[in-house]
Amino acid sequence: MGIHFKTALLPDGWKNDVRLELDGGRISTLSEGAAPSPGDERFEVGLPGMPNLHSHSFQRAMAGLAEYPGKGPDSFWTWRDLMYRLANKVTPDELEAIAAQAFVEMLEAGFTHVGEFHYLHHDAGGRHFGDLAEMSNRIIAAAERTGIGLTLLPVLYMRSGFDALDVRDDQRRFFNDPDSYARLTEAARTHLSQVPGAVLGFAAHSLRAVPEDALRQARGAVDAEAPIHIHIAEQTAEVNDCIAATGQRPVERLLSEFEVDSRWCLVHATHVDRSEVDAIAASRACVGLCPITEANLGDGIFPARQFAEVGGRYGVGSDSNVRIDMSEELRLLEYGQRLQLQARNVLSSSDSGSTGRTLYSAAFQGGSAALGIEPEGIAVGGRADLVSLRLNHLDLDGRQGDALLDSFVFANKADMIDTVWRNGRKRVADGRHVSRAEVGSGYRGALASLLER
Repeated sequence: MGIHFKTALLPDGWKNDVRLELDGGRISTLSEGAAPSPGDERFEVGLPGMPNLHSHSFQRAMAGLAEYPGKGPDSFWTWRDLMYRLANKVTPDELEAIAAQAFVEMLEAGFTHVGEFHYLHHDAGGRHFGDLAEMSNRIIAAAERTGIGLTLLPVLYMRSGFDALDVRDDQRRFFNDPDSYARLTEAARTHLSQVPGAVLGFAAHSLRAVPEDALRQARGAVDAEAPIHIHIAEQTAEVNDCIAATGQRPVERLLSEFEVDSRWCLVHATHVDRSEVDAIAASRACVGLCPITEANLGDGIFPARQFAEVGGRYGVGSDSNVRIDMSEELRLLEYGQRLQLQARNVLSSSDSGSTGRTLYSAAFQGGSAALGIEPEGIAVGGRADLVSLRLNHLDLDGRQGDALLDSFVFANKADMIDTVWRNGRKRVADGRHVSRAEVGSGYRGALASLLER
């Protein structure tokens, strides 16, 4: 039995009547201009699944619960205090239930692989669980249960700021020194090795939270070619504190002290100057952009057009998971640039002329590199991570080629995606994850328990 698409986006462009056969989670044969065979499943528009390069899955539980001002000026830092209250309540069982709900919604949105930037390691007082990787194991279990691809990024977190020697009390469960971090990652590696296609990467929370010597030491806890992620230059206060502590801006400091290359993902990098933009692009690092979260937190807008003009690589992530919507991440990325520059179709590539195609292709390539997976797309030998759109959807009616992606990104409704496969298995059918009801029930129970405490 095969899969037949009326039209599909292959690495060399749109092709009609594409027939696939799958074997072992990969595409074993691909025919263009082919009629469907008896017994084939028939679909309309085929796309490669999108990587989600940055997620804190536990924050899904506070979506919509921080939309009121405090007594003083409201900012990222006041939001963070609210987030810490939640973070210090979450049990292992609740983490697994919340992560599973987030992963279900990611798959339904067309994300087929997630980079989980995971720093909720210990209990609320900072005491280690019997298995140091207990909380990591719950993320892994949620990924296995829902079927999403996983790049696990255990986070090193050691201090509350550039001038601090320790973490705050409400950050105790994040803390590891390089030695305990190495033990944690080794324990996580054992569990992750049982998950097909899973990747173990390295993450430092930020330059403010990790001393540079410790970052160098802890980096050795994972494979030399593993992806490396770090939050950087998300807030102006962080930039100012870094200048005060080191005499350099955060990205400037990182690039001067570390060999940043294509393995690195610089998450947010919102507040960068022109020389930093050029230097990131030259390093071949990926910038991880999370437009929905960055807008929700009032972070600012990354200079994406400047970055794209010098060949910079980027991908998108759902970060705080306040809303999980792949097409909206791409749409808001473009719209932020339009508002800032007072222009239209700012990120459109001269090669395609289609803004939707440019955004989708760039985020697919950059996100794949950032998560340590090959950007194979719909090709023989590639992972069967596929997304199907409804060609009979009102907002796709009469479209073909790149116009399909333009409409998907800029006119998308929640029901435009009908089917999603991950590693050859159908995980979303008729727009709903196959385990949505069961996972949703567990999430409701976890949320009710959290809100009661």
